[in-house]
Amino acid sequence: MTYIPHSLQERDAMLATIGVKKIEDLFEAVPAAHRFPALNLPPALSEMEAAAELQELALANETTQDLVSFLGAGVYNHYIPAAIDHILSRGEFYTAYTPYQPEISQGTLQAIFEYQSMMSELTGMEVSNASHYDGATALAEAVIMAVAQFRGKRKKIVTSPGVHPQYRATTHTYIQHGELQLVGAELDPSSGPEALIPLIDENTALVAVQYPDFFGRIYDYTQLAEAAHAAGALFAVAANPTALGLLKPPGEMGADIVVGEGQPLGIPLSYGGPYLGFFTTRKKFVRKMAGRLVGESTDSRGQRAFVLTLTPREQHIKRERATSNICSNQGLMALAASVYMSLLGQTGLRQVAELCYHKAHYAAEQVAKIPGYSLCYDEPFFHEFTVCCPKPVAEINEHLLEHGIIGGYDLGQDYPDMQNHMLIAVTEMNAKEEIDALAAVLAEVSHD
Repeated sequence: MTYIPHSLQERDAMLATIGVKKIEDLFEAVPAAHRFPALNLPPALSEMEAAAELQELALANETTQDLVSFLGAGVYNHYIPAAIDHILSRGEFYTAYTPYQPEISQGTLQAIFEYQSMMSELTGMEVSNASHYDGATALAEAVIMAVAQFRGKRKKIVTSPGVHPQYRATTHTYIQHGELQLVGAELDPSSGPEALIPLIDENTALVAVQYPDFFGRIYDYTQLAEAAHAAGALFAVAANPTALGLLKPPGEMGADIVVGEGQPLGIPLSYGGPYLGFFTTRKKFVRKMAGRLVGESTDSRGQRAFVLTLTPREQHIKRERATSNICSNQGLMALAASVYMSLLGQTGLRQVAELCYHKAHYAAEQVAKIPGYSLCYDEPFFHEFTVCCPKPVAEINEHLLEHGIIGGYDLGQDYPDMQNHMLIAVTEMNAKEEIDALAAVLAEVSHD
């Protein structure tokens, strides 16, 4: 089966139209020595044989359905209701593209509008855009927006060392040629938000933190937000949306911008993507916000209608007025998040957050009892916590994998002074028996 829909007669007609006799004539510009190389390929297979071989190869993969996972660090193994895939697979959504003629795409616009409404409520902010590529991109866009808010006159960005290292790396990529100064990452990772206050001055455009931070710790950032505002700067929080089902929303702490990774909201791990970057802010900053904004209106018949209210991209407005040239949203992923939040509701989101919280604290208690292991920090945490280990994390994780367990994240990869520090994540998917098994295998390692 060739999967080529054209008959020989149709191909001959196309060749005749462009003035060549055979397909090989199309490659005359390619040097003869490289034109038709002999490829070391096995004999062709039938469709049935190819499907069987691919299935055999796929059986070599291991997933969180085959292994017990305690790995987080920004991407988490949550339960995904079956209804999400069912709705995403509907042709109206699955095949839809960016609505360049938006008002005829009422279904797409309504889905985005509902997503925006729920994200604004979850974060305690006033407006949300239609989303970005991922959490790292969303934080980088927050930096760009803050700089634009001050018309480029403020050049300093203060970021906590507790902000995800990949978020900080992506931000650096965005601004590396913009004569901006990134400070704060050089601070001791064990320091709290108060350590950032001396770095804030009249040249600061944005102060950015994570909630809970990369090490799992929970802080109240109200005082830091006040210090940023006292200097005239904006304050941004990169938040875990699952934690917001239980914790105080950043908007109540004085945040001007709340961004984050929406993967926990009904999106599978998927080898790293596609994911969802949410971006919410206050209404007074909406003109500087990148990305689409869908609004609700009424049509000529007085019926409820949805419109593309704001699209600050160079395709639609003058280039010099564009806030960003990367404004695409992950449409299907935003829809997945909308369906997830709609299915769970406020009560369900809180229940998931509580399960994560209590199971993580049970795990922390069990791990802390093992000789050689200890919790590195005393601060409150949500569903991730940092463990000081008696041996290199890579060695411990290798032993865990032999028992069908994916261990925690090796913090020494990003923080040179944190060798033998493991970041363990626990979600509602981890049963008590699995947590006990983790503790038992960790105890084996400490006795080796």
